[in-house]
Amino acid sequence: MKTEQQAFQFPPDFAWGTASSSYQVEGAIDAAGRTPSVWDRFCNQPGNIADGSSGDRACDHFHRYKEDVALMKETGLNAYRFSISWNRIFPELGSKPNQAGLDFYGRLVDELLANDIQPYATLFHWDLPQWLEDHIGGWRSREIADYFAEYASTIGSALGDRVKHFFTINEFLCFTDLGYKTGQFAPGLKCDLRTVNQVRHNAMLAHGKGVLALRDACPSECKVGLAENISTTIPVSETNEYIQAAKKAYLDKYSFFIRVILEGKYRNKYLEQPDAPTIENGDMETISSPLDFVGINSYSPVRIKAIGSEPGWESISDQDGKPAANSPWHQMGPEVIYWGPRWLNEIWGVKEIVISENGCYDSLMPNELGEVLDHDRVRYLQEHLKAAERAIQEGYPLKGYFAWSLMDNFEWTEGYEKRFGLYFVDFESQKRIPKLSAQFYKDYILKNQVVGSDNNLS
Repeated sequence: MKTEQQAFQFPPDFAWGTASSSYQVEGAIDAAGRTPSVWDRFCNQPGNIADGSSGDRACDHFHRYKEDVALMKETGLNAYRFSISWNRIFPELGSKPNQAGLDFYGRLVDELLANDIQPYATLFHWDLPQWLEDHIGGWRSREIADYFAEYASTIGSALGDRVKHFFTINEFLCFTDLGYKTGQFAPGLKCDLRTVNQVRHNAMLAHGKGVLALRDACPSECKVGLAENISTTIPVSETNEYIQAAKKAYLDKYSFFIRVILEGKYRNKYLEQPDAPTIENGDMETISSPLDFVGINSYSPVRIKAIGSEPGWESISDQDGKPAANSPWHQMGPEVIYWGPRWLNEIWGVKEIVISENGCYDSLMPNELGEVLDHDRVRYLQEHLKAAERAIQEGYPLKGYFAWSLMDNFEWTEGYEKRFGLYFVDFESQKRIPKLSAQFYKDYILKNQVVGSDNNLS
């Protein structure tokens, strides 16, 4: 007699969450002692933001955090990843920690815990205090690592009794190379290669000092990691030859920051270039301070095939031709949720991994019934969560999944045109409306397993 296959169940302690960042959601740019970040100034320069907007108001999360935590509770989340605004905590050069800023994040953490939602705090998600850029040159200066350590120590002391998971830094490439090499992101500079390499080194050094400072300052045990947007390589065909080629490509080209941090060294070829960064004694030991977990911000794949000549691999364009929700840059590749954790565990033995961001955007408006039927996002989430199931079933240590994002927000240089939220935000009225994907995610979390197609949600 044929028996029905038992449905896969995610581990009971799996972290189901969403993620956000301070400048993208908080607004209230002049409240509680906050001073400008580099993104405030960058947004005020014409031509930098697609729709000419800024994060001045954003989702007004600073004032509406209780409402937003209620949405998390309604969706069934047991975790929430948010970032802290450095310039709310240290608003001026030489200033003492700003108690009003610390109090805001204390209230947010308390509200999360009151609703059985674990806070996952990120110390730096790109909004560098403008005074640090003005006075020391921002990430171009080695001094920034000590400023970051002081900031990390302050947050650990203030919140470490309640926050048990800290990310030091979010996505190195986006504020190092895009901020100081191409000028696409704040502070919008185009520096020479030697300066860019030093910026990268200073950022990783700050991360390492932040790890040590958090561990020293937190009054109770906490876990410390980072969130990195790793370009995950996936084999075009799951033969051993192609799998090994994809792994080699990952190490050769697509894992620079995380590789340096986990291995505690640069490749000789990198150090031999005339534009290599200046490295002082003890730097690499600090940079490679042991981590408790690694977060992967996972979006598009890099598809790899094996070739018979050096280097043994070749990247190819997406063979499915399926953009995620009509995005020209964001290809649909749910396999990244499997291969990302696999590479981290196989290559470096990482014992705890979370998907710290994963999502896609739309530009949908509510229909005549007030519904936002984001079927593309539902399918996107469904396929990526199936890949998460595979990773766990095969024994890779995936401990959590954070959808990007809870609600539509300020999407950096894209402004408000591209919407990543499970909840639609009317930025005039600040009304939040659940999209179809919010209901899907809620159902998914409730069942704690892969659910079927979205046809019954339409």
